Amino acid sequence: MRRARLYRYQVPMDAGVVLRNQRLKSRIGLVVHLEQDDRTGEGEIAPLPGFSLESIDQAESIARLWLTQWAGGNEMSFDGVPPSVAFGLSCALAESDGRMPMSSCWQSVPLCTGDPDLLFDQLSCLPGRKIAKIKVGLYEPIRDSLLVNTLLEALDDLHLRLDANRAWTPDKAASFLRWLNPAVIDRIDFIEEPCGLPTQSLAFAAQSGIPIAWDESSREPGFTLEALPGVAAVIIKPTLTGSLAYCQQRIAGVHQAGMLAVVSSALESSLGLGQLSGLAQQLTPDAPPGLDTLSLMQAQVVRPWPASTLPLLDYADLSLIGVVES
Repeated sequence: MRRARLYRYQVPMDAGVVLRNQRLKSRIGLVVHLEQDDRTGEGEIAPLPGFSLESIDQAESIARLWLTQWAGGNEMSFDGVPPSVAFGLSCALAESDGRMPMSSCWQSVPLCTGDPDLLFDQLSCLPGRKIAKIKVGLYEPIRDSLLVNTLLEALDDLHLRLDANRAWTPDKAASFLRWLNPAVIDRIDFIEEPCGLPTQSLAFAAQSGIPIAWDESSREPGFTLEALPGVAAVIIKPTLTGSLAYCQQRIAGVHQAGMLAVVSSALESSLGLGQLSGLAQQLTPDAPPGLDTLSLMQAQVVRPWPASTLPLLDYADLSLIGVVES
């Protein structure tokens, strides 16, 4: 017997969340619940506005069709299925088959807002190397430089990952470097996509000595996964990448090229974040994931994230939008 239920959630976001220059007022996604004989599995389908090519309505339509065929006993593939749909469905299927890696440590690199004391408290709870992440490129480069200087000078065992989301022109990137304390540069692990063009980002890495990481570029047509001077890492956002198997293949390719693969959130709910944590723990154990995004939401969905005090939405709080069974 196979049965599938499809739910929709809508969670209000923090007022300060801006994606591609547009404010995101709420996070809308789908939850898949599969039953296969006496086994169950759950997954989250959450296209990210401004980044995913598929809309939530398109994702729902494709998921409904896939689930109807699956419930009819068909062997299903994810060829041609949009990334967010493929990832959510593949996670639910892997859970029902007992193949989904489960998290036991729930570790994430904290996203820093600029308060050294708060960051110190967050880092004190984490084992191993102290790493935090900062969003840069939202304000003037000098402000970003001074913030990086302040944090790295205040916490002498801290390392930083910076994320610019292609916000800098070459001139702004040069301005950031000009105001940066040279003594702290070796504690910047990498900057994600500092400039608008990959060639500009590579030039910045060569000029500054600060490694870069591919994020958006790695998902664009024509991208070649290869080791290049100055490139230290590739950011893997499974919701924007594809099925669980494809993400595993992608991570293996990054490692084979000699780079760091870092699993990162695309603003999934607590359900998706928990599954990303398990995936990172199994496939990228030496690279703490970037999953510190739950604080941007005002509720959790279906499964709680440890230590979160946000209210938890159960299935009764979601909208049931489809049921199929054999």
